[in-house]
Amino acid sequence: MNECLTIGEPLVVFAAEEADVPLAAAKHFTKYLAGAELNVAVGLSRLGHSVEYITHLGEDPNGIFIRQQLTAAGIGCDNVTTTSRYPTGIEFKARVTHGDPNTYYLRAGSAAAHFDPAAIDRIDLAGVKLAHITGIFPAASASTLAATKRLMKRLISNHILITFDPNLRPALWPDQNTMVTTINSLAKSASIVLPGAAEGKILVGSDDPETIAHFYLNQSEQTQLVIVKVGKQGAYLLGRDVPGQLLPSFPAEHIVDTVGAGDGFALGVISAILEGRSPAEAASRGNAIGALAIQSPGDNTGYPTRQQLDKFMQTSLNKTERA
Repeated sequence: MNECLTIGEPLVVFAAEEADVPLAAAKHFTKYLAGAELNVAVGLSRLGHSVEYITHLGEDPNGIFIRQQLTAAGIGCDNVTTTSRYPTGIEFKARVTHGDPNTYYLRAGSAAAHFDPAAIDRIDLAGVKLAHITGIFPAASASTLAATKRLMKRLISNHILITFDPNLRPALWPDQNTMVTTINSLAKSASIVLPGAAEGKILVGSDDPETIAHFYLNQSEQTQLVIVKVGKQGAYLLGRDVPGQLLPSFPAEHIVDTVGAGDGFALGVISAILEGRSPAEAASRGNAIGALAIQSPGDNTGYPTRQQLDKFMQTSLNKTERA
């Protein structure tokens, strides 16, 4: 089995090529692979880590495309199943030069939303060191929520580290109270929680990083570390044996597409943890990959190779020292 695994709904994204026009007016699109957990898997593989992806695809051209892209990226597909009854999810995304792009989804009733929770029991966890879970997959349906809970229970019983990114998607939940209650309940099973400050405003009633971190550390003994994403300021780190500190962000010279930045942050944290780096080094790497992600179109096209990451971090460090 691979050293890391994740579960989620993959999407085929059709990204508009024309900038700053409504989606309805766009005529030319480029096809990408996306999905929060899948973004992380792509990035981990690019950095040389072995990763297994768990999902359910439609037996359609988009499902075929996703499987081909997974194989090309070196991601394990032993737990990717297919169905002819339901389609693969699709996203259309506008291109913008400032701010977040408008998106339109065709994912309701997708194949992934019909994932069978019983499949969790057939997953081989031998050799798995870390599993990454987000709040998106459990929001897709009752069955995906059941599958997520089932997987987290197995991971805990096998003493496998769990990272959890709330990754709020209010449109997928029946109401905000259900979303907040479920997300915070899932976070109790995580070893490391990775919320954003804006998410904290919804989930814990505060966007103060220290308040958010204390909330998740206090609600569960399972949680050992919380890293709060604070946008341009960087990331706030607090753990049971780690004093609170703010790790500064990295400069982004040309912001092209902000989608995928949060997943890039998770990628940085996870890869560093797998390599035995300190929590501060993990948060710093998360900041670096997040900065790289927003300088490239596509949800995961800006994620670096090992050489690109080392060069970017060293160059940024040199600029800071000269300033």
